[in-house]
Parts: sequence; structure tokens; C-alpha cells
Amino acid sequence: MTLPPRPPKRSTLPLRLQDSIRLSADGLAKVLGDLEARVMKAVWRIGEPVPARAVHDEVLKEHDVAVLTVVTVLNKLVDKRLLARRKRDGLLHYSALLSEDELTIQMSRRIVESILSFSPQAVAASLVDVLGEQDREQLEELGRLVRRRLKQDGPCSTES
Repeated sequence: MTLPPRPPKRSTLPLRLQDSIRLSADGLAKVLGDLEARVMKAVWRIGEPVPARAVHDEVLKEHDVAVLTVVTVLNKLVDKRLLARRKRDGLLHYSALLSEDELTIQMSRRIVESILSFSPQAVAASLVDVLGEQDREQLEELGRLVRRRLKQDGPCSTES
């Protein structure tokens, strides 16, 4: 009798991600790199513990890449604590430790924390300007989020 696969354990350890951001890349590739992002998306699309060959077949639909390259990337993503790896039926199977939304939230927060070290006032002003130019609804949503957060935190204290 074959037991159903155990869900991957959620790691409490921090992700091991590079600190550089590629401004020209889109989405997760800004932090992960293009092929790592493609591999993660393939694992999420398949949605269950999956062998490397199946991940390769999924990535191959959009990007010509060798099987061994995908295996290398899968193992790097395990090292970065984004994927879990378990042997099942004689093959290594990979599964995501975070959903795409969870990873996007973590990466977004990390990017924001990083750019705030630049100048919080300049970053806030730039965010408002860009959203005002590109997406008025998102600017309004940002306003709602700010008001909600201020209400949660109560009156602000100013330190001299």
C-alpha cells in the first residue's frame, strides 16, 4: 500500500535569497533570476510533489533548456528554502514550500525594506507619483491601507 505524500514542512528558517535586484526583469525574476522564476512557476502550476522531468517538460513549453539545467535549478531552489525535495517511488519529487502569493509578499516586503534605506520620504513620494500616473485605483487602495494601519496603531507619538 502506498501512503499519500506528506505535505512539505514549512520552514521557519529565513529564505536564502540574493540581495541584488534586477530592475529590468519582471515579477519574481527580479530577485530569483529568469530560469529560477520559470521553474518555480512550473512547480506551482503542476501543484503537487513533482519529479524533475515533469518540471522540465513544463518549463520546456516556454523556454528551451536542458533537463540537467532544470535539475540544477531545482536543487538551488531547495538550498534557498523555496522547494522541498523528497524521494518517492525511487525518484526525487519537488514541492513548493510557499505559495506564489506568499513568496511574492515576502519578496515585496524585502524589496521595500531595502529601498526604504535609500530615503523613506523619496520612496513614499515616488510610489504615490507612479501609482497616480499608472493606476489610480491602486493609489486609492494604498490610501485605504495607510488609513487602516494608522487607525490600528493609534495616535502617533513624535520623538524630539
